[in-house]
Amino acid sequence: MSLAVVRSRAPASGRAPEVTVEVHLANGLPSFSIVGLPDLEVRESRERVRAALQNCGFEFPVRRITVNLAPADLPKESGRFDLPIALGILAASAQIPVGALGEREFAGELSLTGALRPMRGAFAMACGAARSASAANAVVAARDLPELYLPAASAAEAALVPGVAVYGAADLPSLCAHLCGKSDERLAPVVAAPPERDRGGSAPPDMADVIGQQGARRALEVAAAGGHHVLMVGPPGAGKSMLAARLPSLLPPMTDDEALSSAALLSASAHGFSPADWRRRPFRAPHHSSSAAALVGGRNPPQPGEITLAHLGVLFLDELPEFDRHVLETLREPLEAGRITVSRAAQQVDFPAACQLVAAMNPCPCGWRGDPAGRCRCTPEIAARYLRKLSGPLLDRIDIQIELPALMPNELSARSSEIGEPSASIARRVEQARERQLDRQGKTNRELNGREIDELCQLDGAAELLLREASERFKWSARAYYRVLKVARTIADLAGVAMPKAAHIAEAIQYRRVFSSP
Repeated sequence: MSLAVVRSRAPASGRAPEVTVEVHLANGLPSFSIVGLPDLEVRESRERVRAALQNCGFEFPVRRITVNLAPADLPKESGRFDLPIALGILAASAQIPVGALGEREFAGELSLTGALRPMRGAFAMACGAARSASAANAVVAARDLPELYLPAASAAEAALVPGVAVYGAADLPSLCAHLCGKSDERLAPVVAAPPERDRGGSAPPDMADVIGQQGARRALEVAAAGGHHVLMVGPPGAGKSMLAARLPSLLPPMTDDEALSSAALLSASAHGFSPADWRRRPFRAPHHSSSAAALVGGRNPPQPGEITLAHLGVLFLDELPEFDRHVLETLREPLEAGRITVSRAAQQVDFPAACQLVAAMNPCPCGWRGDPAGRCRCTPEIAARYLRKLSGPLLDRIDIQIELPALMPNELSARSSEIGEPSASIARRVEQARERQLDRQGKTNRELNGREIDELCQLDGAAELLLREASERFKWSARAYYRVLKVARTIADLAGVAMPKAAHIAEAIQYRRVFSSP
C-alpha cells in the first residue's frame, strides 16, 4: 500500500476544523514534499519526522514522498501535524497496518528522539471531534466515541471534553505498538475529573480583603449581576486594581457550554489552557502598551485578541488613558455587539467577545486631582487633555462610571477590626439576580435591545420624571439614557422587585455622573 490517510485538526480560532493528512509514496528520485498551504513550522516537520522515524528504529522510505494537507485553502500552522505525517508514512510503507488508523484522529509534535511534546489546542481539538461525532450520530454509544490520540502531557485537558475518548502517548514507538494491537503496549483512555479549585494553591482574591470603598463594592455587585461594563476613577492606592481582580469571584458559575467555549478559545491561543482553570472565568489584564491587534485580534491568518480570550470573563484595562487612543476606539463595536469580525484579504473570522470590561484610571496625570492636601500640580488644561484621550462614544458604552476616594489613615488602621462582606455572600445575591434575568428574557440586562428595554423597564411617574430630568441636565445621549435604564433594571433584580422604582433610577444615575456635565 503506497497511500495512507490520517485524520487530524487545525488550531483555527478555537473551532479546530478537520484536516485530512494524505501520504503517498511513489517511485522516482527521493524527495519529501508537503502541500496544502503549510506554514514554515509545518514545512520544517520534514526534518523532525525523518529524524524521529530513524531514531525510533523505523525505516524511512527512500522514495518520492508527497504529503497533502486537505482542505488546501485552509492555512496550516504549528508542529501538531508531525505525528499524523509520521503515522501516514509508516502506514503507506506497511510498517503499521493502514486499518489501524481508521476514523481515529491524531495530533502532536515530535522530538528528534520520537518523544511527543506538549501542544496547544488539545482542548479545542477534542471539542471539534465531539461536535463532529454528535453531528454525524444523534446518539453515540460509549463504545463508538471518537478516538483522539495526543501527547501524554496534553491529554489531560482534552479529556475534560465529554463525548470523546482521549489517549495520551509518551512517544511514537508506544503509540505504534498500541495501533498494532500489542497487548502489553495498549494505551488506556485518559480519565480526567475536573480539578478541585485551588487545591494546594493560594486562595482566590476575595472582596473581604478590600478596605472601605463601600460605594465601589456595591457598584461591582450591580455590574456582576447585570454583566455591565465598569470604569473606576480614583487616586493611586484607592483600590481600583484590587477591586477589579475580585470581580470574577462575584460572577455566577460557568455553565457546561460556557466552560467548553471559553476553554476552547484559550486552548487554541498562544496563552494556552490549563486543566486547573476549568470552569474559572478568565481574567485578562493586558498592558497599556498593547497594540490594536493584541487587544481585538489581527495578524494573518487572523488570531484572537485579549477581548476574545476574556470571552465570558473579565477584561481589565488598567491606566485606561495610557492606552493609545486608536487602540481604545477599536473596542467600540465588540463592547456593543459581543463579537468581532477580523477580515483579511483571503480570510474572514468571526470571534466571540462577550466579556465584561473593567477599566481603571487616575483623575489626572499625577493622580491627585481633587486631593484635599493639595498634592495635585496639574493645570486644568493638562487634566482636560488627559481625560480627552477617552472619546465620548467609548464612555457611552461603559454602563457604570464611579469615583473612588482616597483611603484615610484611620480606615487603614481599622483593618483588623473591620472585615468586609466576603465574595461568597455577594455572589449568592448576584446569582439570584442573574436567574431572574435568564428566566425573564434569557440573557443578561446588558444585552437587552431597545424594544426589550421598553417592555421590561416600564417606569411609574416619579421614576420617569427623575430619569428625564437627569437626562436633560447631564445631556445624555440616547445610548446613555438606555444604559441607565438597564442598570436600574439590574438594581431592581437585586432587590427582587418586578419593575424599577425611583430609588433604583436614582442609584443608576449616580453611576453615570463622573463624566457627565450639567
